Amino acid sequence: MKILLPPSETKRPGGSSRPLRIEALALPALAPQREAVVDALTALSADPAHAQHVLKLSDRLLGDIEHNRMLREAATMPAIDRYTGVLYDALDAATLGAASRRWLGSHVWVHAAAFGPVGALDGIPAYRLAAGTSLPGVPPLRRHWADAVTAAIADEGPSFVLDLRSEAYVALGPVPASVSSAYVRVVTGQGRALNHFNKKSKGELVRALAEDRPRVRSLDGLRAWASGRGIELRDAAEHQVVELVVAS
Repeated sequence: MKILLPPSETKRPGGSSRPLRIEALALPALAPQREAVVDALTALSADPAHAQHVLKLSDRLLGDIEHNRMLREAATMPAIDRYTGVLYDALDAATLGAASRRWLGSHVWVHAAAFGPVGALDGIPAYRLAAGTSLPGVPPLRRHWADAVTAAIADEGPSFVLDLRSEAYVALGPVPASVSSAYVRVVTGQGRALNHFNKKSKGELVRALAEDRPRVRSLDGLRAWASGRGIELRDAAEHQVVELVVAS
C-alpha cells in the first residue's frame, strides 16, 4: 500500500541534513519536472517584489522568498517532519518510534507542488509554492505535473493507493486507473462532510497505520485493519471513494 498525503502551507524552518538531492527523491522519473520547478522558483526569487506578487504573499511571509532562493543550498529535513498544520500535528511523526517512521518511509508519499510526490523520509528544504500558483517559466502546474505523476505512480506499481490529498493536489497527479485506489472523505455518521475535522482525522488515521504497520494490499485489507482498530470506513456512492466516519 501507498498513502498519498497533501502538503501544508506551513513548514518548519531549518534542517540538519545535506542540501536537496533531486536524484535521491522517490519516483525518480519526475526529476525533469522537479528540476524545472526548482529552477523557476529560484529564478523568480531574484526579484522579491515580483515573487511576492506571483506567490500571493503577505508582508509577514516575505521570508519564504528567501527559502525559494536557497532551494538548492538550504539544509533539508524529512518531508514528514518539514510540514506543520492540523494534519501533521495530528500525525505527530516526530514522536513515533523508529519502526513506525521506517513504515512511513516505505508507505507514504507527500505530494508537494514544488517536487511532486516525495517519500515521507525524503529530505526537502523549506519552500513556498501552492498548487494553484501560475509559476513563470513552467506550464500551469496541473499540466506540468499531472501526466508525469500519474505515469510515475503506474511505473511504481503499488498494489493499492489510499489517497488523502485535497482535490487541488489530486489534479496535480491522479492515481492511474490501472492501480487499485480509494479516495478518503471525512464525514459524520449522518454522512455530512466535515471541514474542521477533515485534516485532523486524516492525520490520526495515518498515525494509527504507522503504529500498527499492517500489511495492507487492498481496500478490503484496509477495512479489516480499521475494524480491528475501531475505525469506521464505509463505501461512498461514488466509485473509488471511501468515507472515514468520525464523531461531529
